[in-house]
Amino acid sequence: MSQYFDNRLRRAFELVPAGILGGVSLILWMAPGQVYPIQPGAAQAFGTVFAALGLVRAWQGWQIVRYRARLRRLPRYVLDGERIPVSHRRLFLGRGFAWDPRHSQRLIETQVPAAKRWLRPEPAYRLARQFEARWEHVRLTQALTRLTAADRWWNPLRPDPPVGGNPCLHGVGAEDETDVWIDLGDRVAHTLVLGTTRVGKTRLAELLVAQDIRRGETVIVFDPKGDLDLLRRMFAECRRAGRLDHFYLFHLGFPEISARYNPVGEFGRITEVASRIASQLPSEGNSAAFREFAWRFTNAVARAMVGLGRKPDYTSIARYVTHIEPLLVEYHQQWLAREAPRDWAQSVRTIAENVNDKNLPTALRGRDPRAIALIRYAKEDGMFDPVADALRSAFEYDKTYFDKLTASLLPLLEKLTSGASGSLLTPDYGDAADRRPTLDWMRVVRENAVVYVGLDALSDHEVASAVGNSMFADFTSVAGSLYKFGDTRGLPAVPGHVRPRISVHADEFNELVGDEFIPLLNKAGGAGVQVTAYTQTASDIEAGIGDRAKAGQVSGNLNTLIMLRVKNEETAEFLTSQLPPVRVFTKIAATRVTDDNDPESPTDFISQNEDRLAEQEAEMLRPADLVQLPKGQAFALLDGGKLYKLRLPLAGADPLLPQSMDEIARWAHQRYGTGVRP
Repeated sequence: MSQYFDNRLRRAFELVPAGILGGVSLILWMAPGQVYPIQPGAAQAFGTVFAALGLVRAWQGWQIVRYRARLRRLPRYVLDGERIPVSHRRLFLGRGFAWDPRHSQRLIETQVPAAKRWLRPEPAYRLARQFEARWEHVRLTQALTRLTAADRWWNPLRPDPPVGGNPCLHGVGAEDETDVWIDLGDRVAHTLVLGTTRVGKTRLAELLVAQDIRRGETVIVFDPKGDLDLLRRMFAECRRAGRLDHFYLFHLGFPEISARYNPVGEFGRITEVASRIASQLPSEGNSAAFREFAWRFTNAVARAMVGLGRKPDYTSIARYVTHIEPLLVEYHQQWLAREAPRDWAQSVRTIAENVNDKNLPTALRGRDPRAIALIRYAKEDGMFDPVADALRSAFEYDKTYFDKLTASLLPLLEKLTSGASGSLLTPDYGDAADRRPTLDWMRVVRENAVVYVGLDALSDHEVASAVGNSMFADFTSVAGSLYKFGDTRGLPAVPGHVRPRISVHADEFNELVGDEFIPLLNKAGGAGVQVTAYTQTASDIEAGIGDRAKAGQVSGNLNTLIMLRVKNEETAEFLTSQLPPVRVFTKIAATRVTDDNDPESPTDFISQNEDRLAEQEAEMLRPADLVQLPKGQAFALLDGGKLYKLRLPLAGADPLLPQSMDEIARWAHQRYGTGVRP
């Protein structure tokens, strides 16, 4: 029983016998025979024994004192950039310990009212904070308040770090703290990181990404906010690992230094183009019918463009949505030149010359006569082509009715093609003067590159969501190809070639998740893809994907869970509901008095005082504990559901870290002749 109930929140009584034993040992060594007649040799022997016993007691007392101190304040944990540990077999997560029933017992003890006296700051600490609050604006005492408020090792009154929360959550096991690692093989089962805003998710991402880059993996980071600290860290790590030549920056907020990317230019099946665009449209209620029409029309345009040997892009699709005649004419001409009799051109010209608006249906009045003639010629000759028929169907819609059906599609395409960011999403492949690279996920994998994707969601959430979802869909298609054919499809075989491991980090996961993400989690592990998703609450996944069952599929495929401070009980229960109950002990003080009824007895009553230990079942961890986590601390389910308590390191000095975005811009200009000149 004592292995769990060790009762450390008490006075360090062990220091009293330690002092007595130390004093006796000193007397026996320094003045043998002065207090009690004893031979000098025997005195020294006994003095050594007493000193040893005193040291044991002193160590036990020091353990109590240190335990109480760590419940109030943890030692500072800083890790310089170049000292981040890297292994080719394991992944470093920080410092911590495996949580067991002993720590649950200690945490319950800290919540007993009698224990609060040991958890309060020392009187000198409280006086220093009161002094600073009262005198910090007085000129004569400002220098002194700066000294007491200095966060330096030499300051015994330095303030606690601004991390908030309950330090006892880590203090109960800080004596067992060691480096925490997970096997790299577990990462293919994917990882979910949960935590509210500003509690350390980005710092954890920096720690994991830095190791992935130094390990030589293909690293892809999706960052909807466009966090510059994370970008700077990736730049520094690529510089440290000698991988800057294979570092790609895509950032909607900095189009002048960004790589280009066509979200609908690469696909495994042509229908993916329409799916990536239509998936951004509302699908609730009556909007579902309009979304399906937008998908059908976009699919017809994409098929026609591919049939003409051109890559679809947002600008071309937006152009043909509003004015389909040029595409219809161009496709029909190519099709008829291949399939129709030789005199088809003369026949079409004759039909066009005889077109009369008065004889046309209302929907075709004012349309291009040549387009009408091409459609009529194909009908009269009984010719059929699925793409041509889809274009004809869209062409014959009434213009007013068609505009209503595409009312949600056109604004989306205008947002995606407007401004400087529009040029990033519709790259001009024929512009030799534009040396900015164009992202291609298969090339990224083959080059074993590092990619940072900043979507600038704070400026334009809808565009960021559309581009992020399209990128994920595109990457999922590439992962399917890697799963089936590897990364050497179409290339000469290289003896001993090993398919690279691909680490995908998705910050603000709810902004990116969609239907296309489910197969990525389900099956992409076989392609070497390992996903780490970061979000704020468990319900964010359901909100992002719009379906509880599908959200359950996503959560069920994220096997490693790391949870920092959260702010709602449902998210906290996402972890605590997976933990077994434990048996804990509570101490009950009992006092009893019994009267003695024997008149002959000199005893009038008998009193009895005792402390009882009662065993009961309790939760290993409560949801309220996760709400009280300090910043930079987390609980994690690792190694098949084992609970660990983690502490993330603070970022230390790193001489390779760029000081501002200007340094990255100068690098971009030197690399491909654009951006801010040095």
